Amino acid sequence: MEISAQLSRTSSFRVLESGKVEKLIDIAWSIGNASSSQCDENLHLHAWDGNSAIAEKSDNKFQVDQIWALYNDRDRMPKRQIAADTKVHGIIGKPIGHSKSPHLYISAFRAPGFNGIYLPLLVDSVADFINTYSSPDFVGYSYTIPHKEDGLRCCDEIDPIAKEIGAISCMIRRPTDGKLMGYNVDCLGAIAAIEEALRASNGAPASGSPLAGKLFVVMGAGGAGKALAYGGYEKGARVVVANRTYAKAKELAGKVGGQSITLDELKDFHPEEGMILANTTSVGMKPRIEDSPLPKEALKHYSLVFDAIYTPKWTRLLQEAKECGAIVVFGTEMFINQAFVQVERFTGLPAPKQLMRDVLARNMDKSEFFW
Repeated sequence: MEISAQLSRTSSFRVLESGKVEKLIDIAWSIGNASSSQCDENLHLHAWDGNSAIAEKSDNKFQVDQIWALYNDRDRMPKRQIAADTKVHGIIGKPIGHSKSPHLYISAFRAPGFNGIYLPLLVDSVADFINTYSSPDFVGYSYTIPHKEDGLRCCDEIDPIAKEIGAISCMIRRPTDGKLMGYNVDCLGAIAAIEEALRASNGAPASGSPLAGKLFVVMGAGGAGKALAYGGYEKGARVVVANRTYAKAKELAGKVGGQSITLDELKDFHPEEGMILANTTSVGMKPRIEDSPLPKEALKHYSLVFDAIYTPKWTRLLQEAKECGAIVVFGTEMFINQAFVQVERFTGLPAPKQLMRDVLARNMDKSEFFW
């Protein structure tokens, strides 16, 4: 039996005929690159007996088939893996088309036999998405640019850390009552990666944070910037927030007892040597990989530079920071650390850490990994 579904320009999803693969059709659309605003006409997705899925009038077929193959490897797992009771998870963002994050979470779910799926979800409006996909089957989401703050506004309950930061990176539907719980684990992943690098470089003792007392410059005041600023503040660092819009920098700096400047002013900002720099802006992300948020000349004043971007892994900022003698910390370290936490919250099981690192490394080799 052929079952089709249609996504209209208003982003309302309509199932034309119900059936066992209704969920697959719904989530298959989310794998696509195009948003409703980019489509000149309605796009149809078809599924045949739940065995295959294609998208017409789009470039989505490769991604749909790729994700489907991860769950339905006929040679290794002949029995179909997506079933009526499969729990749906995903990463909510825009853009999201080049995301390889599902490969990491899919592997982490399959290792212990957890019955869940994890998909890239291209979303224009978080509120519309949450209201549309309110079924108990849709149980958990990761959040990325630019929806971390919008995601927080859709939560029924918010973890104190996320509330303090003002953004979430993880949302879980509580099974007992269906309420949406918001968390922010970005600061855990990023700060842990920075601390590990500092300890490795100067032999700092395990007790106490090597960030304590350091001048910690955070570029960007969005969701990730808030997480880094809050995390640095909690570790005893002296926080400076640099943002394109000064008002946002001032607002965030005020919450962490820090200083605020504009990004334009940052290139001439060097009150001391050996500062720590964390970039949370999108400057330097694919496809504009020749861009850098800070001139190379300014990087000589920093002992460590962290970039939350990891497409590419070696951003221009990190390349030039290394040339200036700074320790560099990749965005992949932030990602993998917080991924461990999210997998455990999604599944209730220990994260298969080495497996996840191996999967991440394989996908990074393809130079397309995008959180």
